[in-house]
Amino acid sequence: MRIGIVAIPAPTDAGAPLVERFTSLARRVESLGFHGLWVTDAFARGRPTLDPLILLGALAAQTSRIELGTCVVQLPLRHPVEHAHRVQTLNLLSQGRLRFGVGSGSTRNDFDAVQADFAARFRTLTSDLAVMRQVWSGQAVYGPALSVWPGTEGGPPVLLGAWRSSRWINLAAKELQGWIASGIQTAWEDLAIGIHMYREAGGSRVVLANIFTDLRDSPPPLPLAVSPKISLVCPPAEARERLRRLRDLGVDDALLVCPWDDPGQLEAMAGLVG
Repeated sequence: MRIGIVAIPAPTDAGAPLVERFTSLARRVESLGFHGLWVTDAFARGRPTLDPLILLGALAAQTSRIELGTCVVQLPLRHPVEHAHRVQTLNLLSQGRLRFGVGSGSTRNDFDAVQADFAARFRTLTSDLAVMRQVWSGQAVYGPALSVWPGTEGGPPVLLGAWRSSRWINLAAKELQGWIASGIQTAWEDLAIGIHMYREAGGSRVVLANIFTDLRDSPPPLPLAVSPKISLVCPPAEARERLRRLRDLGVDDALLVCPWDDPGQLEAMAGLVG
């Protein structure tokens, strides 16, 4: 099982400027042997956030080996043709290291902020995916076709972040390159059922994202409104046992959220592997 890191920045007046903190984090993730660095997508949540594609573009210049992923971009909030062009750009700049995790979105505030239809988000997700894949193949959609940059034909690998319903599992397994479950929302039992469904449908890559991790003796409260269903907020020995359990269930990639206030835990998190 591969281990990646999820970075969720929080506003702070302490320490180095944000750009230095992020670029240093990316370099350390790569040097410590993690498989990838992933970022989230949110806005209108009452706190400052960063655009995931712009952020990963900056981190692509600071790294050379690790995957750079999104877990997950809310497709219905953007125009699919323009969005496909930006994703193509990031795929090129990262030299094919982009792993484009996508989802329908789940927070109405994000949709209201850009006048998007929250009720239609599931239908919009599938139609936007179809449009973006057409763009990446050089096909015209609404007008002239966008020229595809050499080396980016077909777009990046796309992974679907979604519940374990047969509709989404089949889409992820048969048409896309992976299924992303959430450590915040997915219980152990649901994860096992979802993995079984996904493998039965022919799926090849299972990712469990947003596994909040804190190995300190007295960790502070998590910045979440709900308690995560699967986390590594525990002593290292218990964290290793939970990772073994995920591996045995068939998870291919575990994406651990590094505490933003204590990036020094990366070394301890790297020590969980093996």
